[in-house]
Amino acid sequence: MPRVRGVPEGALSTKLEELYTTFDHETSASDPVHIVRRYADPADREVVGLCAAGLAFGRVASVLHSIESLLAVMGPRPAAFVKRFDPAKDGPALAPLVHRWIRGRDLAALMLVMQRMLREAGSIEAFFMAGDDPAAPDISAAIDSFSTRALDIDLRPAYGRVPKRAGVCYFFPRPSAGSACKRMNLFLRWMVRKDAIDLGVWTRVSPSRLIVPLDTHVIRLGRCLRLTRYKSPGWKMAAEITASLRALNPGDPVRYDFSLCHVGMMNACGYGRAQRDAHCPLRGLCRPRKAA
Repeated sequence: MPRVRGVPEGALSTKLEELYTTFDHETSASDPVHIVRRYADPADREVVGLCAAGLAFGRVASVLHSIESLLAVMGPRPAAFVKRFDPAKDGPALAPLVHRWIRGRDLAALMLVMQRMLREAGSIEAFFMAGDDPAAPDISAAIDSFSTRALDIDLRPAYGRVPKRAGVCYFFPRPSAGSACKRMNLFLRWMVRKDAIDLGVWTRVSPSRLIVPLDTHVIRLGRCLRLTRYKSPGWKMAAEITASLRALNPGDPVRYDFSLCHVGMMNACGYGRAQRDAHCPLRGLCRPRKAA
């Protein structure tokens, strides 16, 4: 799908490339992916990446603190911790951890889910690929399969009596349910793409099939740049913003996600604000709309 009622693609592409270059270095901004980068072993990067992306909601400082607290329990070799995880023995160390509505028992359930992935498939990538069709235009069906199969496990060792909507489900959303799957798409971006920010751990998924992680900042800039007609966040909006970006870069449509997100985090985007585009590096290409 082409861009929606926007400025000429060449002008936007040039500016987005400039913005990408500005942010494409390891120290460009405080971000959970930099915690994942500490680990050299691909198996550890998968495990830490899924945990970190799953906890990436709320204030950045709180997110980073929660990830560090979890990793302190998991120790220097997180993948090995997952493989040997025993809810009875290791669960009490997770019990005090809290991130918004995620509790220690939800994290214990996540350990069990990842343990099953590693035991059955050998890696999180292999488990994901078991539900993927490489010929599919994007990874929506693969995410659906991944999340459905991930939760097809007895969670009673973590919960005792499993809640109707267990917190671990929050780590495994489904596009078919309308979810934008922001944190899952973030995890996939980290694993699949390779540059100064993203890790390129996985080799079997093409970057061309990724979907943009739809956070508040990308929503605002997506609307300001007329990359989407949708007003309500969800999978349809994420897919349409990605389609618009794919028109600019067919092989790597989420290339600009990190830089667009951090323009928003800098409060530079003036969409719906009195400041309009006074501080925006994309000034002249966007339509910020006056504040109501």
